[in-house]
Amino acid sequence: MPSLTPHQAREAFTASRVARLATADPAGRPHLVPVVFAVTGDTVVLAVDHKPKRSIRLKRLANITANPAVCLLADGYHEEWDRLWWARADGDARVLLPAAECARSGHHVALLTAKYRDQYANRAPAGPVVEVTVRRWSGWRAT
Repeated sequence: MPSLTPHQAREAFTASRVARLATADPAGRPHLVPVVFAVTGDTVVLAVDHKPKRSIRLKRLANITANPAVCLLADGYHEEWDRLWWARADGDARVLLPAAECARSGHHVALLTAKYRDQYANRAPAGPVVEVTVRRWSGWRAT
């Protein structure tokens, strides 16, 4: 069961359409949510978009502000287990202002709208942007 090299893990992660973002609150309690994202070099970006949310005060953003260490996981499941894989990005996150207020966020939102053209065709993410500086790429594949 071979491990992926950091380069292979980044490639597999980048090609994925969805990942899970793990954060922890100040007491160390974990919080896990699915996210859409884009990758540029060793940076993963995501943004608060128009998909329905329980609240505008998102726990993931509060957690990142209190504890910037995060983990993102993308994976490929298949009934033929020899096709299984996962790729992980461990890093430090920061919350940026929305694109309308921050040029850096505007660049990140452009990456997201390029990757998710159909989903963001009429409505680009307008909320805060999360920028993750990846410190470690890792992964695994079944064969």
